[in-house]
Amino acid sequence: MAKIRVLVADDHALMREGIRALLALQDDIEVVGEATDGREAVDKAHDLTPDVVLMDIAMPIMDGLEASRRILKDRPNARILILSQHVDREYVLSSVKAGAIGFMSKKAVASELVSAINSVYRGDSVLYPSVAKVLIDDYRQRTEGEADSYECLTSRERDVLKLVAEGLTNREIADMLVLSVKTVLGHRTRLMEKLDIHSRADLIKYAIRKGLITVDG
Repeated sequence: MAKIRVLVADDHALMREGIRALLALQDDIEVVGEATDGREAVDKAHDLTPDVVLMDIAMPIMDGLEASRRILKDRPNARILILSQHVDREYVLSSVKAGAIGFMSKKAVASELVSAINSVYRGDSVLYPSVAKVLIDDYRQRTEGEADSYECLTSRERDVLKLVAEGLTNREIADMLVLSVKTVLGHRTRLMEKLDIHSRADLIKYAIRKGLITVDG
């Protein structure tokens, strides 16, 4: 049975040695290399073709986020598992945007790290509990903000929002609501300002999230 090939990228030698010693106890995992900075991680990921890259974020020369982006551009099938002491919102969201499939805290116990490596190797996403809380809180803040903004719309602005999202032209909306085109444009401008939305495409996405329209298929 082929072993899971792991590259460990961390600028602290003690951390790398500890991870290597831990993973050496696993029959199905093999550490194929180590990197002390982001640039070295990119180079070694290219040369060693690991299945999973254990990536620290705060590293010299090139940080782990930029390294992750470059690795995935070169090897889209590689799995990036962030292992960091920082679990605040900025780090977590930036890691997700960079393409990481998992995010673990350095406070995790050995069994949790081993389990995470196996999970991301299978293509599953893994989040340390405190990291999952960060994402949930962020989602709540955004959706609550949307709810508050929607409540600020007048009933007529809500009608216009729904019809615009359904694809009707300003003239068609005016005829349907028995309004002038100028009045429809005024409602449309004001509702987009209230929602802080600046394009029809984003307006459609918002309407779908709010359940105002549905997408067939």
